[in-house]
Amino acid sequence: MTTNELQLDPARTALVNVHWQQDIVTAQGAFAPFFAEAVQRHGVIDRTRILVEAARESGVPVIWARAAFRPGYPELVMNTGLSHAIKDLNALVEGSSGAQIIEELAPLDSEPVVSHPGTSAFPVTPLDSILRRLGIETVLFTGVATNITVEGTARDAVNLGYRAVIVSDACAAATDAAHEATLETFSLLGQTATVDEIRAALEAVAAQPVGSAS
Repeated sequence: MTTNELQLDPARTALVNVHWQQDIVTAQGAFAPFFAEAVQRHGVIDRTRILVEAARESGVPVIWARAAFRPGYPELVMNTGLSHAIKDLNALVEGSSGAQIIEELAPLDSEPVVSHPGTSAFPVTPLDSILRRLGIETVLFTGVATNITVEGTARDAVNLGYRAVIVSDACAAATDAAHEATLETFSLLGQTATVDEIRAALEAVAAQPVGSAS
């Protein structure tokens, strides 16, 4: 996607950051063997930090989605291999350091954080209500893993009527092939864009004379 193709209205755009949690994206986390290497190699934490700062400067609401479960995992539906892995690894327990969002991307006190039990941040959470209350039409997505909860949440956004954009260099998956395949498939449903393309689109709006048409 070229910068000219991406147009954003900051007043109608939100940034949703998915699963930037210690158990998922750090070398010490329970899921480190799956995701930490790709996160580090592609520099996606730094890319996401840059985008989060740009969103805040542009007045784009920033929202965080995380997975967190009570001890014993009573709310975890054991119908997938991922669910069994979460329990077997004793990962993402509410109140543990592993469930916390990483320090590099710490949410501001004013930024909503929604917790969810499945592979999308929409079901059984207030995410849709938050976005509608803010008058959001376009949702930008970062996070891990591209092909699981990022894609799952973005697909739900499409089904709920939002324009969804996956930020290609602010996401990672267990393999580069899975990441790229997801981006290719999702382009049929929504859009993909890089951090720099999104920043340029936001800066273009800021540069417009006051009172000009968007």
